[in-house]
Amino acid sequence: MSMDALYAVSRFGLNYERLRLQAATQNIAMSDVPMRPGTSAHAMQVNLAPDFSRVLDTGDASRMSLHAQDVALKKVHDPSNPMADADGMVAYPKIDLVAQMGTLLSASRAYEANVRAFNVLHDMTLTALNLGER
Repeated sequence: MSMDALYAVSRFGLNYERLRLQAATQNIAMSDVPMRPGTSAHAMQVNLAPDFSRVLDTGDASRMSLHAQDVALKKVHDPSNPMADADGMVAYPKIDLVAQMGTLLSASRAYEANVRAFNVLHDMTLTALNLGER
């Protein structure tokens, strides 16, 4: 495996974990936003390219993106809320905050691990170049 391919793997991992962090933070932020009556709720999720090996070969992670996924609604009785329906119920996206916090934690740890791997690879490359010039 060439050094460029190793750098591409590390970059892919960094981009993937960044998108996971972005999706989880958006989901946490949206969990407490009331929905208008008659609208649907969405949670963000990372969409990976179907051909993972081709993405690694080309180093192109542009096919990795966030997409909205429909989620159920939870109803809370709050007739004073301007978003309440005729029965006084307010709809919120039913997003599992514990799962989203777990995603935040695991994605941040994985991002840190990818940064460490990238730095180790960079140090190894510099050491090899220094040995080669002697």
